[in-house]
Amino acid sequence: MEQYFSATQKMEQEVMFPSLLRGVFPQQEGAAPAAGGHTDLYERYQLLKAIKPVVEKGLASVTDQSPTGADADTPSDDDDTMDAQLEERLSHHLAGLQQVLTHLTRDTNALTRRYSQILEQISPSEGQPSW
Repeated sequence: MEQYFSATQKMEQEVMFPSLLRGVFPQQEGAAPAAGGHTDLYERYQLLKAIKPVVEKGLASVTDQSPTGADADTPSDDDDTMDAQLEERLSHHLAGLQQVLTHLTRDTNALTRRYSQILEQISPSEGQPSW
């Protein structure tokens, strides 16, 4: 999670003019653009910015779905089985969360790199006035 927060912070610091990302599509090294991948980097930037507060606050602040107390007080004969299932489900969801954060971090870093390339292309060469 630290890598994700570091990548988004770097993106926010470096991308000063997000509009430069309009009409620029992600570059996949050695791969053709994905089918239906018509999202430009500006839209991805907006998406990554919108996702960040959700990750920071956690999903509990977005959807407060606390279980009702009716089931909580009912004793179960298979407590050990239930604990094992809960542990397995938690492990599965944490692995999924890790995959999502890794994907978001990769996208954020790629967007930041591409933005830097765009700035290098449009920056005036040395010795010429920057007006």
